[in-house]
Amino acid sequence: MRSARSVTTFAAGAASILALTAASFAPPALAQDQAGAPPQVEAPAAAPQAAAPAPLSESVAAVVNDDIISSYDLMQRMRLLMATSGMQPTQENLPQIQQEALRSLIDERLQMQELRRVEKQQKITIISTDKEVDEQVADIAQANKMTADQLIQSLVQQGIGLDTWRAQLRADSSWQSWIQGRYGSRLRIGEDQIKAYQRRLAESAAKPQYQISEVFLDAGRVGGMEVAVNGAAQLITQMQQGAPFAAVARQFSGSATAANGGDVGWVNQGEMPAEVDEALEQLRPGQLSRPIQVKDGVYIIYLREKRAGSKTAIVDLKQVAAPLAADATDAQVAAATKLLTDLKPKITSCQTLETAAGKVDGLVAGDLGEAEITDLAPAFQEAANKLDVGQISDPIRTDAGLHLIAVCGKRQGGANAPTHDQIENRLRGQQLALIAKRYLRDLRNQATIENR
Repeated sequence: MRSARSVTTFAAGAASILALTAASFAPPALAQDQAGAPPQVEAPAAAPQAAAPAPLSESVAAVVNDDIISSYDLMQRMRLLMATSGMQPTQENLPQIQQEALRSLIDERLQMQELRRVEKQQKITIISTDKEVDEQVADIAQANKMTADQLIQSLVQQGIGLDTWRAQLRADSSWQSWIQGRYGSRLRIGEDQIKAYQRRLAESAAKPQYQISEVFLDAGRVGGMEVAVNGAAQLITQMQQGAPFAAVARQFSGSATAANGGDVGWVNQGEMPAEVDEALEQLRPGQLSRPIQVKDGVYIIYLREKRAGSKTAIVDLKQVAAPLAADATDAQVAAATKLLTDLKPKITSCQTLETAAGKVDGLVAGDLGEAEITDLAPAFQEAANKLDVGQISDPIRTDAGLHLIAVCGKRQGGANAPTHDQIENRLRGQQLALIAKRYLRDLRNQATIENR
């Protein structure tokens, strides 16, 4: 059973924390993402650099299965969170920063406890080594156009202990490695899932497409919907004042895209919740959304680019035809129409089309293969646009005869269409993220967590 006392601020209180952080903090190079950041309004003047933060008396902020999180740990994580997100502390956002810092520490304690248990039980190595953490530091430094020493010095100058940052990197990389190793090979993305995804893309291909980044605040994780809405408003204010979107997403977003700075990529209408779709219609490229409340949390959306939908959709067709001359009599047309109308209910799928048609004299069945809808005859275009995969048209008259058209597949065409492998990887990533979320939720429910 999980036990939790009501959360109270630790000994120093929000006012003294604010005074300390405001005096000793300035935005570091680490938080300055070069791409994907929304337009920034003029930021307030940076506070003068203080000599060194005064030491804090250490107390217990939380206990996770007898593992103590000290007030020093919490302060260090708050500083690291602000450094890596570019946020500046204010009276309004400090409680949110403190809560996010404490949540991340609790989650990391649970993750590391679980990983140590698994290592001991299965006699395997999961937790990242010092060398692997060093490589992560070097990669992050390179992405920020710095050396590892310069990056470390930047953090140290802001009162952030290197152990604090390395602990976060170690926990995150170890946990992701464990989830991927344990579940990645077991996941099977079926062709039916990929085709369903392609079909949704094809059906919305003519609609506008949006290149977006997201921050998602999970209401269940942050303490309720009201907390999520207020937190989103605070984050938007900070981003308008200069905090890079990608950096904020990495630290605050509960979505699987957080690791990529909230980058979702190109989406079609219908891929995001309806409330997000509605907001996207009102945004212009370069704009941030308001807080968008959905069923289980709140989104902040940054619209990076927008483009008109592609008119190109590709369909895979089969047909049954009753050959008729262009000048066939009404009686001949009526007889052929009856043959096809009687046959249609007997075709249960694309796979049974040829077999069913072969039992009726005077009919010809065949595979038309894939074609762009715009390349089809007008009568076929209408049917291909209207029908879903697996559906069969009513008899269609052409100069060559009467036809039943079966839509066996649909996908988006053009250079912007994701490949089969890209779709498979996206679906796999979504499933792994959901597994990791449920795994951590179960660890929380089984743990004894006390907030002091």
